[in-house]
Amino acid sequence: MKKLLIIATLSFGLVVTSCQKSDFEDAYTDPSKISQSTVEKQFAGFIYTTRETVIPSYWNYFVINRITVNRYSQVVGWVNSENQYVPGSAAVGDRWTNFYKGLAQFREIEKIYAGLTDVEKKDRRIYIIAATTFLYDQLHKVVDLHGDIPFSEAGMLSAKGGDYLNANPKYDTAEAIYTKMLDDLKTFSDELNSISVIPGIMAGFKTQDLINNGDLTLWKKYVNSLRLRLLTRVSGSSTLGARSKTEIGAILADPTKYPVVTKYDENIQIDIFNLGSQINSTGFRTGLEDWDGNVAGKVMIDKMVASSDPRLDVIFEKGQAATEHVGLDPLGLPSNQQVLVTDGKVSRYNRSTISRNEYFPGVLITASEVDYLKAEYYLNNGNDAAAKTSYESGIKNSISFYKKMREISNDNTTPSVAETTPEKLLNDSPESWGKATSNAAKMALIAGQRWIHFNVVQPTENWAEIRRTDLPSLTFWTDNAGTQKTVPSRWQYPGNETTYNVANYETVKSKDNLNTKIFWDLK
Repeated sequence: MKKLLIIATLSFGLVVTSCQKSDFEDAYTDPSKISQSTVEKQFAGFIYTTRETVIPSYWNYFVINRITVNRYSQVVGWVNSENQYVPGSAAVGDRWTNFYKGLAQFREIEKIYAGLTDVEKKDRRIYIIAATTFLYDQLHKVVDLHGDIPFSEAGMLSAKGGDYLNANPKYDTAEAIYTKMLDDLKTFSDELNSISVIPGIMAGFKTQDLINNGDLTLWKKYVNSLRLRLLTRVSGSSTLGARSKTEIGAILADPTKYPVVTKYDENIQIDIFNLGSQINSTGFRTGLEDWDGNVAGKVMIDKMVASSDPRLDVIFEKGQAATEHVGLDPLGLPSNQQVLVTDGKVSRYNRSTISRNEYFPGVLITASEVDYLKAEYYLNNGNDAAAKTSYESGIKNSISFYKKMREISNDNTTPSVAETTPEKLLNDSPESWGKATSNAAKMALIAGQRWIHFNVVQPTENWAEIRRTDLPSLTFWTDNAGTQKTVPSRWQYPGNETTYNVANYETVKSKDNLNTKIFWDLK
């Protein structure tokens, strides 16, 4: 696994959102400090700035995920209440602000890089490739939540000399942003096959790279695996669907040229090494557990119980007053739901594996996710044997992932689980490939296993895939008294945009409601 890295100096201070007037007014009071920075320092600072949406944090899980994507994807159980489907303004605003702080940091990398000599640019090209790849991994999530967003002109305050009055960015369409990401990632994929990094630069890159520790092979796999994710996301689009099929086919046909993540040791993630550093998962406990945010949902528990899933006791633990696994019924009466939760009758996410595991990594892409992307492509293109192999590999890699999470945990609140094999799950259960008699049924298997694997660990990806595929089939309580009767299709824009970016917001105002679908959401 990845080795311990010590970052001696991180360059911060670029805390500018898309449009927040107070931040604009206070930004860059000492431009000379910016000129003292370097591409290397800004790269590490960029990753650090965005850490809380990657590494499990109290803020991301309690303020944001608990009341939004975790519920929308039914990976948790909760007591139904009025207006539960409307994303809270704090959740929406905080998530938005965090992304644009990171984007401002990225723009500073671009600015410093643009001022280098041609030789210096060539030497540091790897930083641009790596930083942009990581940015796109975060960018597409914001697009998937909102749709059209400011991007091409956003984060440019420093480049415009701190002139916030002329720094309000236009909105780019979600489709245009996806197209640019796919264009650039394709270029990076080819470029990484021939890039040469001189020893001095490589030594620094290994120190500053919190994700892959300077391993260029892992960066290739990150780029191509991210391409698979994005290409699959737009596979049903009328404008990008044909491109999706062609490029996924090319990636999978040539693993030497386009390698992807295939096993646990290749997972793209930010590992935790020192609980005393700012790169830690200590906030996961309260972020997930507070206010019963770790209660298990009925559909997922029932699915895993029915298939004798070996991950069941690794991912979940039985309720304190229960002798078997029970998930909270999303259609139950609130009063009945509350009694079950209060009395300890329902299962919860395994505290030792997940929420109290202070070494839980910041997961970006796993081998299991890549397997399910492969399986979907092969299924849709008539290669049932390859689809089956990839599907079963996805399950095995997921089992390995959660087994490893329990092994690295520093918590023993719940006892370790005796290791079991996946044979029954794979060969003699409702999840067995051979028991699915149609492509639709097989796609449901893929989507269902991806849903279990993502659970609360990758909830934003989970909700996006559920919207794209309408799988697994989930039923929600109807909030007849609320303004939003059921799960939304997107998040609305935060108040800062409607207040400070008025002219540009007007161009997307007609789309700014909870039921407007993202362009790839065609089901």
